[in-house]
Amino acid sequence: MNSLLKIGALTVIGCVTSLVCGCASSSSLVEMRYDSSFKAPPLSKMLVIAIRKDAIKRRVWEDAFAGELEKHGVAATSSSTLFPYGPPDTNQVIETVQSNGFDGIVVILRLPMESSPHYVKGYISMEPDKVYNGPYLQRYWNTYLAVKHPGYVDTQTVGFSSIDVTSTENGGRLIWNATSRTPDPATVTDIQHGIARLVMRELVRQNIIKPKK
Repeated sequence: MNSLLKIGALTVIGCVTSLVCGCASSSSLVEMRYDSSFKAPPLSKMLVIAIRKDAIKRRVWEDAFAGELEKHGVAATSSSTLFPYGPPDTNQVIETVQSNGFDGIVVILRLPMESSPHYVKGYISMEPDKVYNGPYLQRYWNTYLAVKHPGYVDTQTVGFSSIDVTSTENGGRLIWNATSRTPDPATVTDIQHGIARLVMRELVRQNIIKPKK
């Protein structure tokens, strides 16, 4: 059981850019990997662990993933309901898995954010020539001027999280991993549910969980 959270042999399946519906449409999954030797039945009872110091953010992430798993018939438990004062350590995870019969674990780990410059392309807009028309003539017809808005360099912040799915069968092994990527996460709402839906889609594709009924 000590290998529950250790990385096993994985098969790289490439980079996928999948858009999320709604407000979190900028999120995507990159660097996905899965263990192609995993042939067990789909997971049916899973423990969800978000490694976050902030108790509220931890609960939000865990509940988002647990909620999406339940839509696929998985009995999912947020670790915050069992360990309200902080994420469990490895020994606590092992004991919880053994006592509750979890056949899978999802771990969401926040990664360092990155900032990178990007060029915003300039554009031309047509705007009324108020100086030429004056307030009186403006009532009867408009003349327009082409106004050029130059391009500029802006800095974009990108948030990343690592998502691991571990099977507890035969001592435990990592069977799926991906990194979520969200540009400007401070301006995006419902990030957690959007990323969770992306993850569920891929887990279904690999037969790790069942499709929605």
